[in-house]
Amino acid sequence: MPLARRMMLAAWRAEFRASLALSWPIILTNLAQTAVASTDVMLMGWIDPAMLAAGGGGHNFYFALLIFGIGLVTATSPLIAVEIGRNRHSVRDLRRTVRQGMWSALAITVPMWIILWNGEPILEALVKQPALTPVAMEYVRSMQWSILPFLWYIVLRSFLAAKERPGWSLLFGLLSIPLNFLIAWTLAFGKFGFPQMGLKGIGLATFATNSFMFLGLACTVLCHRDFRRYHLFGHFWRADWSRFRAVWRVGIPIALASAFEVTVFNAAAFAILRISREQMSAHVIAIQLASIAFMVPFGVAQAATVRVGQAWGRGDPDGVTRAGWSNFALGVSFMAITATIMLLMPKTLIGFFIDIAKDREVAAYAVSFLFMAAMFQLADGAQVVTAGMLRGLHDTRVPMLIAAFGYWGIGVPLGFVLAFWTPLSGIGVWIGLVAGLTVVAALMIWRWTHRGSGTFRSLKPEISG
Repeated sequence: MPLARRMMLAAWRAEFRASLALSWPIILTNLAQTAVASTDVMLMGWIDPAMLAAGGGGHNFYFALLIFGIGLVTATSPLIAVEIGRNRHSVRDLRRTVRQGMWSALAITVPMWIILWNGEPILEALVKQPALTPVAMEYVRSMQWSILPFLWYIVLRSFLAAKERPGWSLLFGLLSIPLNFLIAWTLAFGKFGFPQMGLKGIGLATFATNSFMFLGLACTVLCHRDFRRYHLFGHFWRADWSRFRAVWRVGIPIALASAFEVTVFNAAAFAILRISREQMSAHVIAIQLASIAFMVPFGVAQAATVRVGQAWGRGDPDGVTRAGWSNFALGVSFMAITATIMLLMPKTLIGFFIDIAKDREVAAYAVSFLFMAAMFQLADGAQVVTAGMLRGLHDTRVPMLIAAFGYWGIGVPLGFVLAFWTPLSGIGVWIGLVAGLTVVAALMIWRWTHRGSGTFRSLKPEISG
């Protein structure tokens, strides 16, 4: 084999190993956060099954705002990654980005607090049970304070990921699972001398858990010898408007794209809820399984942002290509496996949620919905990883427009037409989801493959100033 070919293969293998080493702790951290949310749902059911409606509506309201904030501060990851690629010994520039990421988190959190505190009319529409609205409102008002520590945690997590040290985020993510359960159980049911608070107690537990994760990472970056030289909290109140604007220029399109994706699934749930209770129950099961699978390519996408950003920062176009396609292969290969499992073992998976023999109608719908979920696994993995690859190049505006077009220009209209103007019913909604995700994935891949043409000549790192 020629020497040049051997060197090329060695470079690809090295990139694949580096991407895998970075992505697996991020994936497990995402799954840990999913486990914390699942714990809260479980405890709501223990209080009273009726509380699931109040808690579910309240959480959807809270999460719809939180995902926007997460998208905004996620901009710190590509900004830091590009600077590390440009100058691996950079200190001041990384500190500037972290500080302005935390400023951005505070700036976006204040209006979120105002909206959540005064959101009773919105909760009435989501819960659809007037008697439960006050309970849901109490839950939201106790949980809303967790937004700021969680967004600050995301900023520090992005810093550690860009430094390719995601293990610390994983550590505190795993510790948060039993901590959240203990605090939520104690406050919800009035254990150890505490008053019984119900859903309010679960909301306060979310605040305590998110604060623990942030403080854990804050202590890590302040005290660990590998990070303390950055003095990330030094001169915290010093204004740096050029970097603040850079965070928002990169972050707002990410936030909007995330909102478009999340709300299309909210719209799907709303449509199926209007069809029948049985189909809604089946939809919840299928979406939950798809959401768990999604955590893997989502973690790979975060790793792709770092690896692509570092290669771009050091001016290595071949490295950009290797980093992008290596992570793409990781994410899509996993989703091919989950699609196969969903196709071959649907009843086994559904059996974790309901008694199939007892709830035959729900099970039948769930099998059909899970088949559709299997159909969009590859597209879902492809679109999220490619979006992460493009973020590494600070290319966020066009992906935002792609998300708006694919999800709300194609997916939602098609799904609603098929659901309410054809006999397809709930399956029509899922066909819309498949179509929307497929269009977004195809356009994202097209955007990535044209990065060497005039399409990308105008892209410049957003870290100057």
